[in-house]
Amino acid sequence: MNSAVLEKRGVSSEKIADLPNWKVSNLFDARERAALDYADAVTKYDRGVDDSTFAELKRHFDDNAIIELTALIAFQNLSSKFNSALAVP
Repeated sequence: MNSAVLEKRGVSSEKIADLPNWKVSNLFDARERAALDYADAVTKYDRGVDDSTFAELKRHFDDNAIIELTALIAFQNLSSKFNSALAVP
């Protein structure tokens, strides 16, 4: 479902397919990598958001954008847990 939304918003299927490799892929720019790294840090309980991750995020996003990004990440995490618990595909 999320892939379909990304495609609808103009993200190439090549880029979507390469999301698992975002750390090393040349398809993602520094701003996208900062957002993806932040999402990874927020999502993984054993990692958390450290000062360097947040500093890199702030290089690319203002406070309002960071709040919106955090809300979107939190919603996706909630949705994932909800769907998993109820076996929603």
